[in-house]
Amino acid sequence: MSKTMAREKKHLRGRRQQAEQEQVYHKKLIRRRKPNRSIAGDIFLYLFLLLVAFIMAFPIIYAVSNALKPLDELFKFPPRIFAQHPTLDNFSDLFVTMGKSWVTFSRYLFNTVFITFVGTLGHLIIASMGAFVLAKYDFPGGNAFFKLVTVAMMFTGWVTQIPNYLLLNRLGWIDTYWAIIVPAFASPMGLFLMKQFMEGLPTSLIEAAKIDGANEWRVFTGVVMPNVKPAWMTLIIFSVQALWNNKASTYIYSEERKTLVYALQQIQSGGIARTGQGAAVLVVVMIVPIIIFIFSESQILETMASSGLKD
Repeated sequence: MSKTMAREKKHLRGRRQQAEQEQVYHKKLIRRRKPNRSIAGDIFLYLFLLLVAFIMAFPIIYAVSNALKPLDELFKFPPRIFAQHPTLDNFSDLFVTMGKSWVTFSRYLFNTVFITFVGTLGHLIIASMGAFVLAKYDFPGGNAFFKLVTVAMMFTGWVTQIPNYLLLNRLGWIDTYWAIIVPAFASPMGLFLMKQFMEGLPTSLIEAAKIDGANEWRVFTGVVMPNVKPAWMTLIIFSVQALWNNKASTYIYSEERKTLVYALQQIQSGGIARTGQGAAVLVVVMIVPIIIFIFSESQILETMASSGLKD
């Protein structure tokens, strides 16, 4: 019996080493592959990509430029893309206005950061654990449950808002942080995304880890999660973007629990006199998701380019 186990362990280790060698070879092959194009084709391609990049970056550039314009330049027609006399007065006026509120700016910021961090962390853990079970284990009702998750992706938040409100009200979570955090845990997009990536993970790696003595939790944290990094990095981007920009005005009524986006948009709707502050609000709201995407984007692209291991 011990000899049989030793042979199986040796065989699985060999399969794992072979899979790792194939992955390394695949990465080297991608680096060595050279496109069969002429110099003129390369120049045209780079110019086209540069144009596309400018078109995609233009809204961000224009928003930042508007935030740096004084009031007289904001009302010029035709509008100019770049500020002629850049200034930070819009941002200073914004913080002065926020400072006059009876709820401090730091409180609004804490509310948003807390909701975003806890909601994203819980969504990542629950979606990853559920996806691992659905992708690597067969149990009665598993396929039906995943089909239900797929169908749930068809419904927007506007459709589910009334039943969500009734349920949260029954639980006594209205006007609390949990009214925003708990529904974020159950977002079907995260479960769908993680399952699709985990299905491409070689089962031999999991079997080899179990033969080496790893329990289910060790397999999940030490083998599965590091190999599906592009999936959970993408999930983090989507979750942070959704929670950071959530006004939460439907479920939270107390001013001391409201989010930063809600407070900033209240300032933005203050009329013509606050046009400059409104431009600054737009930059403050979008800066966090953009920063997270910038730090995550290279890792996502690099890992996705070399992923796709199959048994």
